[in-house]
Amino acid sequence: MADSRRIVDALVRARRGGLTAGAALGGLALIGGLAYRALRGTAPPDQGGPDFSAVDEDEARLMLRAMVAATTADGMVDAAERKRLDAAVAEAGLDADGRAWLERELASPAELDEIADGVDSPDSAARIYAAARLAIEPDTLQERQFLKMLAEALDLPGEATDRVEREIGA
Repeated sequence: MADSRRIVDALVRARRGGLTAGAALGGLALIGGLAYRALRGTAPPDQGGPDFSAVDEDEARLMLRAMVAATTADGMVDAAERKRLDAAVAEAGLDADGRAWLERELASPAELDEIADGVDSPDSAARIYAAARLAIEPDTLQERQFLKMLAEALDLPGEATDRVEREIGA
């Protein structure tokens, strides 16, 4: 599926809340900015900073798999989550193959180790975690446990996950 970047972007922008209102610049850029601040504790430099939307297709697919796994962590996709997924699919303009891939992923989400095995740097780990956290409102014990276990599998420091949580919850 070659549309992972578009659907991750659309999923983040489909999320309600103050933080994502600024996602007009793009969901991938929002994820990248969250990850940067999570690891460094500071905002990126105004001039000459990284291009947070520059995520390759493999990492975007991994983000999407983490987002789907987070969405299904409590054993169900509720009506609000389904509505957000459907809106993102429509906005991303997924073809039939892309929609079929997403449905297969929803039916059989990636395991934590499978997600973590695809991560090759702390920055990538922070982006994957931020994407998964943006995919859900962790209002069930299973969802909170999933995020905790994902952070552990990704070897993310507690301060980094706390920063992501503070920014998303603000």
